[in-house]
Amino acid sequence: MIGFIYGVVVYLFFLAVFLYAIGFVGNIGVPRGLDSAPVSPAGEALLIDLALLTLFAVQHSVMARKGFKAWWTKIVPPVVERATYVLAASIVLGGLCWHWQPIEGVVWSVKDPIAVNAIQVVFWLGWGILLLATFLINHFELFGLRQVWAQLMGSKIPEQEFRTPFLYKHVRHPIYLGFVLSFWATPEMSLGHLLFAAGATGYILVGIWFEERDLIAHYGARYLAYKEQVGMLLPRLGRSAKGATSKLG
Repeated sequence: MIGFIYGVVVYLFFLAVFLYAIGFVGNIGVPRGLDSAPVSPAGEALLIDLALLTLFAVQHSVMARKGFKAWWTKIVPPVVERATYVLAASIVLGGLCWHWQPIEGVVWSVKDPIAVNAIQVVFWLGWGILLLATFLINHFELFGLRQVWAQLMGSKIPEQEFRTPFLYKHVRHPIYLGFVLSFWATPEMSLGHLLFAAGATGYILVGIWFEERDLIAHYGARYLAYKEQVGMLLPRLGRSAKGATSKLG
């Protein structure tokens, strides 16, 4: 029961941080968004922002590796390992959003109302793709709830299967695709926003490399064939796949 309550509280905390992050990236309803007016000198802001991006990347990359999990689960019960990862990721993401320092300078500024609306559609489409993709591979297992519920009920979670639900037939990483669309789709691109989008996209590409290395090690030829058939972030015209895998990191 304690593990279940912990998992639920962590999930609710994640939801709050996730919603705040949407507002932060889209400059919607938050005290300071990516494109807000600067509050620190450019050099100081750059160093702080790079440190925040690095902390985010290191936390996600290290805690997602099998070697770390093998050591970590000697301290943290395996049933709450995923929830603890989500908690750490949410704290780091919340800290990034809260302490981010906007940087002055406009890279592009779109004024045409039709173009602005089209960009906003892409922004929300990205978040929609991201959320849909999490539910396609089991949203609640991805964020640690399924594990604590199974423990509470005294049941076991089945072994992950190699499958291609909907979006995964066309791109191997629709969750990351959703992030990239949302990060870059803005009518007002400041230098700070550009730093965030470029840094996050760079981390995503590195993260995909590590993730696919683990998936190939686990699924072997089946994932290699899938990789040949399906594009990483963009669909390959005329191709789709019949087998994919959940990506629990």
